[in-house]
Amino acid sequence: MSTTSTPADLRRPANADRVRSAPAVRARRRAWKGDGVRSLTDDTGHEVDLPGEVSRVVSIVPSLTEAVAATAPGLLVGATEWCTHPADLDVTRVRGTKNPDVDGIVRLRPDLVVVNAEENRAPDLDALRAAGVPVWVTDVRTLDAAFGSLERMLAACGLSRPAWLDEAEEAWSDVAGLSPRRRAVVPIWRRPWMAVGSDTFTGDVLARLGVDNALDGVPDRYPRIALDALPPVDLVVLPDEPYRFTADDGPEAFPGVPAALVSGRHLTWYGPSLVEAPALLLDQLSSPLAR
Repeated sequence: MSTTSTPADLRRPANADRVRSAPAVRARRRAWKGDGVRSLTDDTGHEVDLPGEVSRVVSIVPSLTEAVAATAPGLLVGATEWCTHPADLDVTRVRGTKNPDVDGIVRLRPDLVVVNAEENRAPDLDALRAAGVPVWVTDVRTLDAAFGSLERMLAACGLSRPAWLDEAEEAWSDVAGLSPRRRAVVPIWRRPWMAVGSDTFTGDVLARLGVDNALDGVPDRYPRIALDALPPVDLVVLPDEPYRFTADDGPEAFPGVPAALVSGRHLTWYGPSLVEAPALLLDQLSSPLAR
């Protein structure tokens, strides 16, 4: 989970059932065929036809927005309301990760839309493809996978591997995690309470930092939890997104358990924030609030 999207952001887009005319779709698709077209395969196995030069990109994932903007300022023409980095990003906003303005994206005439299998909904991606818009899907569940996925996504944008990606890999190459290791629960929402479960990028990041997710064995990736039924833990990790946990909102629900307030962006985003993430997160995890 790499964005600040919330359960309230799960609204069904008004254009979800809209069917575009076959001639319009074929005409749109023909625009990508011909000399210089590139055919690449995204993280989910989809073959994506791309023009020889990509000059207009829309991102509907905050971490990917930051990655593209940091690598090629000016390439982005659209992003979600949740795309907060870089702070001076001046592009058209296309609503949220779970309810993107599909028609608005199409009107921006992007050469490519970059998305994520977890953050974005399949019906919205299908609607973009039906409109003839190339869609590149990332699928990131581990830290090592993030490095390769980012390089492939940027290559699809016609960009070379950036220096910040090398710096991020270097920053994580010799991380010494907490000792002794901690066992934690990682809430991401309350009312209802939800937490990080199995097979997630967030869980892998924490494992690299010496924190084992107590819910790693549950079948769901982001399960609802009952606080009175949690397994034993010696730490609760409270990020400031998607739910904004604070010293006064969150730790009190886990009496007797130290609470580490951490940066949600550095814990859950895969992009330039990975350069700073190991040092910052280790500092925050090492200084929990005693309850």
